[in-house]
Amino acid sequence: MNIIVEKNWDNHPHIALVKLNRSKVLNALSNELMDELVQALFKLDDDQEVRVIVLTGDERAFAAGADIAQMVEENPVDKILENRFRSWQQLTMISKPIIAAVSGFALGGGCELAMTCDLIIAGDNARFGQPEINLGIIPGAGGTQRLTKAIGKSKAMLMNLTGEMIDATTAEKWGLVAKVVPAETVLQETYEIAKKIAAKAPVATRLIKEAVNRSFETSLKEGMEFERRNFFLTFSSSDQKEGMRAFLEKREAKYTGR
Repeated sequence: MNIIVEKNWDNHPHIALVKLNRSKVLNALSNELMDELVQALFKLDDDQEVRVIVLTGDERAFAAGADIAQMVEENPVDKILENRFRSWQQLTMISKPIIAAVSGFALGGGCELAMTCDLIIAGDNARFGQPEINLGIIPGAGGTQRLTKAIGKSKAMLMNLTGEMIDATTAEKWGLVAKVVPAETVLQETYEIAKKIAAKAPVATRLIKEAVNRSFETSLKEGMEFERRNFFLTFSSSDQKEGMRAFLEKREAKYTGR
C-alpha cells in the first residue's frame, strides 16, 4: 500500500488526509504510487462529504523525488509508451482544494507534486529543490514551469541550474509556500486551515480554485471575464442565499454545497 487515505480526518466529516507511504525510500514517487494517488484523489473528489484534501508524507520527507531505480535504463520510447505524465495531468483535474503539508525533503518530483496542490504549508524543517540537473536530466512535471510562475524566472533558473535546495523560510519568502510552521505541528496547523476552508461554501471554493488556476493560463482580460462568469454562477447556488442571509441575520452560515 503506497498511500494511506483517512476520511473524516480527526473526526471532521469534510476533511480527508492522504499520506504517502514509502518512508523507507523517502516516499519516492514510483509509478505504482502515482497511480494509487490519482485513483484516491478522484474518489475523494467524487465524494460529496469531502470538501478539502490534505496531502502529506512523513517527518523525513514529503517526497524525495522520482524513483530513480525505475528510470535509469529507460529510453525515450519507453517514456512515451508508458505515458507516465498522464497521472500528473490528471492531478490538475481535481476540483476540490488540496493542501500540501510538507515536512523534510520535497525534491524533484516531490517539489513538483507539492506545486500541483493549491497551497503548501511547510514545516520549518522542509527543504525544496529541483536536483534533476545532478542526474543529467531536467524536470518533467512542472519544475521549469510551475516553479517559474511561483517564484519568478531568476530564482527558478538558480534552483534548476544548480540543483541546490532552499529551506522553508526562503521558500516562503520567494512565494513557493503559503506558511511556515514548526515541523512538529505542521499537520495540526494544516488541519486548522483545512477546517476554515471546509466551513466555506463548497461551490464557491471550487470556483475560486478554477479561477485562480485559470489566471496562469490566460491574459488578464480573459481571466477577468472568466472570474466574472464564475461570480455570476455563484448566484445560482443555494449556498449564496444562505451565506448572505446568515450575514444579514448575524449567524453562522450552514452550507450544503448546493
